[in-house]
Amino acid sequence: MGGVISTATDFVVEKLCSCFCLEVHHICRLDKNLKTLVEDMKILEAKRNDVLKFVKREEDRGLQRLSGVDVWLTAVGNIENEARETLMACTSELQGLSLCDGCSRKLVARFRFGKEVVSMLEDVEELKGRKLTEDINALAVPPMRDVVGERDLQPIIVGQDTLLESAWSRLKDGGTQVMGLHGMGGVGKTTLLDQINNKFCGANDGVDIVIWVVVSKVKRNEKIQDEIAKKLGFFTEGDSWKQKTEAEKASSIRSSLKAKRFVLFLDDIWSKVELKDIGVPIPTKENKCKIVFTTRSREVCARMGDTNPVEVSCLDTDKAWELFKEKVGENTLGRHRGIPDLARKVAGKCHGLPLALSVLGETMSSKDTIQEWRLAVKTLTSNAAKFSGMDEILPVLMYSYDSLKEKHVKSCFLYCSLFPEDFEIRKDILIEYWICEGFIQENQSRENAFDEGYSIISSLLRACLLLEEQVDKVKVKMHDVVREMALWVASDLGEHEGRYTVQAGAGLRDIPEVESWVPVRKMSLMNNEIQELSGSPCCPELTTLLLQENKLVTISSEFFRQMPRLLVLDLSRNSWFNGLPEKMSLVALRYLNLSDTHIERLPVGLQESRMLICLNLEFTRSIENVSGMISKFSRLRRLGLRNSYTKLDMSLLEELQLLKYLQVVTIGINSCLVAEKLSNYDRVVKCVKKLDYKDLQDESFRVLTLPTMDNLCDLEIEKCGMAEIKAEGAATSLWNRSPTSPSFLNLSTVFINYCNRLKDLTWLLFAPNLTILNVGHSNQIEYIISQEKATNGVAGTIIPFANLEHFSFYCVPMLKSIYWSALPFQCLKGIRVGGCPNLRKLSLDSESVANVDGFVIQCIERHWTSNIEWEDEATKLRFQASFPY
Repeated sequence: MGGVISTATDFVVEKLCSCFCLEVHHICRLDKNLKTLVEDMKILEAKRNDVLKFVKREEDRGLQRLSGVDVWLTAVGNIENEARETLMACTSELQGLSLCDGCSRKLVARFRFGKEVVSMLEDVEELKGRKLTEDINALAVPPMRDVVGERDLQPIIVGQDTLLESAWSRLKDGGTQVMGLHGMGGVGKTTLLDQINNKFCGANDGVDIVIWVVVSKVKRNEKIQDEIAKKLGFFTEGDSWKQKTEAEKASSIRSSLKAKRFVLFLDDIWSKVELKDIGVPIPTKENKCKIVFTTRSREVCARMGDTNPVEVSCLDTDKAWELFKEKVGENTLGRHRGIPDLARKVAGKCHGLPLALSVLGETMSSKDTIQEWRLAVKTLTSNAAKFSGMDEILPVLMYSYDSLKEKHVKSCFLYCSLFPEDFEIRKDILIEYWICEGFIQENQSRENAFDEGYSIISSLLRACLLLEEQVDKVKVKMHDVVREMALWVASDLGEHEGRYTVQAGAGLRDIPEVESWVPVRKMSLMNNEIQELSGSPCCPELTTLLLQENKLVTISSEFFRQMPRLLVLDLSRNSWFNGLPEKMSLVALRYLNLSDTHIERLPVGLQESRMLICLNLEFTRSIENVSGMISKFSRLRRLGLRNSYTKLDMSLLEELQLLKYLQVVTIGINSCLVAEKLSNYDRVVKCVKKLDYKDLQDESFRVLTLPTMDNLCDLEIEKCGMAEIKAEGAATSLWNRSPTSPSFLNLSTVFINYCNRLKDLTWLLFAPNLTILNVGHSNQIEYIISQEKATNGVAGTIIPFANLEHFSFYCVPMLKSIYWSALPFQCLKGIRVGGCPNLRKLSLDSESVANVDGFVIQCIERHWTSNIEWEDEATKLRFQASFPY
């Protein structure tokens, strides 16, 4: 019945449609138009897919998509969505109307949908009619010259203009594919990168596209891919890009970039960016592509492929003042005649860090009274973290700290803040502290522990958290602003300021008043003028107490009684200090440094410090005897007694032999008996690092036999009467020893003075890594290496002094030669000669000394130079410029 009525209704509708005007066709032809729309949309979608494939292929060839194509693709997407919605709505609404709803409502619905469908068919027909794939020029054209987006930036940082030109010149060099800019946080790396980016604007250099990506610490490959995709125009494809996997995105980027000459800027990277995973082709000389990045880590530069990156350093004093003055403004500086001097002090506190100079300069630009400037200087000196503006600086620098992965490396870094501003810290001493604090495990060989320590220092240097002293690279220091950041971090971002109490180099005469000693974990009062330590402070958490370089005279008997966790105590270089309290109760103590003090003996109470692993008594000129005490420290690993009043006697020698953990000894010998017996104490011999022989004057003591000491670094022989020095193992003469088994592999420094019976120093053949040789006031030495002794056996095949850097001969009147022929001296940097009238040959030829520039030959008597017998004229010409006059 229902079917009959429906058929009848459709018949009536069709008859009515034929009787009305053209608009009624919307109602009559709705069903036919809907079918036509579905078919046309399939055709249009197929054409859209063909266009996308065509465009992608042309883009891969280096052409650039026109905006008209993007407009067409967007229009197709829009009509596709509209058609889908209309079909769904039409089907749903018309099926929901029954006969009972009446013909009028159904007619109205059909009229409305019919009108929409006719309009869509017209739009679809228009889109289908555009002949995009037949007209290449309508799809893509060669890329435009505005390939780079100009970066908004401030004027270049004062003092960086030269660096910019140098970096730009290097980048433009055909041999540069990857260039890193590294430096500490806030030094201006991103500003420099901005400037390099902007140099590409309008440059006629054949670059197809310049892409800028901020990577940041939390590196996500997809984030980098999305930024590159925006520049390549992939985001115009709608949601399709977002739906791709990381591998699919990499493939799309690779296809697009492989035919382009691109420059990719990666700002603020913290680890290696795997270009392959992102889809970026590797830059080569052939494709002429470039990658430039900024990082705080030199290690990251190497991992990215730049082993010689551009270092962005802090500004020198003059440039720093220029920048600070610019930020403060002449108006403020002219408010009071005293302000400029104070302003220079404030600028000095920034130590050339552009970020600090800019922020503090802007902060101070509104301070126009002398009182405000005085307060600023005072605050920056006493507690810089509290100064206005530092809250912008410290968090920036803290990113470098956060990048340190291991907790113990972070602890090592924070420990460096205990030293005064600009203080150069010896690396070996720093590592010793770290070991005794437990940051580095002690239950390993000393070599392994120190290797780990040096590795940590290297990582801190690469992260620009430490600076290396450049002369001999044995010291490091902290930039003052980095030091403030470290102290801020150590105090839990200012929440617990007492944990690290640091007033090093503050000119203190007394111990500072501390509200409560209980929370103090590290205290540094070094480099002050404190004369007395009194009271009995309660320090249950204190692990390090640094008091070196004060004017200490006395310490009260109760001072150390409430420091149960103290691990490191440094009292060195208190030249008037003569005694520790008898009862110390330092049961956890592991490091005690009493060097260069007037201490006369070790107190009985120190025996309780059975965990002691490092005891330094070097340069203690008053301490008489430590025998009987040393054996109490069964865990002792390092003992320093060099240049101490206490010398190695047989009793102490036997005591040291019993210490099974002993690894390093520095000591002096003034007993001929001990010198003769030393080789029998193998454990002690293996531990000797620095050794002095002094005043060995017995008539019967004719030959000093040096035991094989693989760890010996420094040797001094002074005022000794032996006629010969031999290496252990030589039976009747030195040359019987194999040159492949040197006795002194680590010996680097040798001083020999006032040894008036020695004839030669041929034993030095077995010190292949010697770097410094100083011989003086020895009347009988004729040869450094005797040809007669060396050439009678296989020792004659050794080429000596391969690593020698400096040698000095003073008042050695009989000295005739260093060696009987010319030597390479590849590492030699200088020679000093005085009072050696018979020394005519310097064992140099025209091939000697790798680097003649800077090589110096100093001589006390100017006339001596005229008597030098050169190997040949070429040698004379090579070294003529090495004389300072």
